[in-house]
Amino acid sequence: MRLGMVGLGRMGANMARRLIRGGHEVVVTDLSPDAVKGMAAEGAAPSSSLEDFAAQLGSPRIAWLMVPAGGPTESTAQALAQSFNPGDILIEKGIHYVDVGTSGGVWGLERGYCMMIGGPKEVVQKLDPIFKTLAPGRGDIPRTPGREKLSGTAEDGYIYCGPSGSGHFVKMVHNGIEYGIMQAYAEGFDIFRNANKSELPKDEQYDLNLADIAEVWRRGSVVSSWLLDLTAMALTENPTLSEYSGYVQDSGEGRWTIEAAIAEAVPVDVLSAALFVRFRSREEHTFAEKMLSAMRQKFGGHVEPAAEKKTA
Repeated sequence: MRLGMVGLGRMGANMARRLIRGGHEVVVTDLSPDAVKGMAAEGAAPSSSLEDFAAQLGSPRIAWLMVPAGGPTESTAQALAQSFNPGDILIEKGIHYVDVGTSGGVWGLERGYCMMIGGPKEVVQKLDPIFKTLAPGRGDIPRTPGREKLSGTAEDGYIYCGPSGSGHFVKMVHNGIEYGIMQAYAEGFDIFRNANKSELPKDEQYDLNLADIAEVWRRGSVVSSWLLDLTAMALTENPTLSEYSGYVQDSGEGRWTIEAAIAEAVPVDVLSAALFVRFRSREEHTFAEKMLSAMRQKFGGHVEPAAEKKTA
């Protein structure tokens, strides 16, 4: 299929690469001419403006926006809508809106992307070859018992969630849960790091190897996960995580998840606490916060800002 990718950041560029490798024709555009030039060298069709981008797409036009949430997405969608026709796939004015909550971070090029999709069902079905190329596929993950009786694409790494907005809603809660899982790992390893404090009784002091603990938990433990894999990687590289300030940013989904929980009157003790810890991290930093920074850097390439110096 021929489609366009708007935004060639950490995820957009790798998604374009994976699509090209899968045999799709990809037109690309970005605010950075160098990013466009770089993708053109890898087989993408470059464009010099949004108008040129839209003109190079087939009919119906298909454009995938991978730009920051909020204003940038809205302004880009509005600009593209001026060049799109009814039946094209994007946003508004009779144009089909398909939202794809995408997880995979900087590793998606090789691992594939887990996708949660919302929009008109018949339109999503037309785009199935794109999703199938981007998704991880079944790989060597054992089937869930009883799953052989069910149909669908969940085992391939992508699902149709429902009408427009439902895909991003599922991804939003996914990220809220991610906050909680990361916080649990971070706090547990902070306990390990402080287990040799002189204030503790001598027979309760332990000098523990954090990298080894993370590694052994990866192998057969009930708390194993990809986030733990990345934690083990970070601790192997630097057991003290000294290159991280402990300043932990939040990208918005955690806040929105809490807002949804409030609207639904659903108690989310763990998820809300995990979000508040990120707020606190911008005032004071613990080893746990350094672990959160390390995990964010490993899965998403997020570089945390240096903590501001406090003035008296």
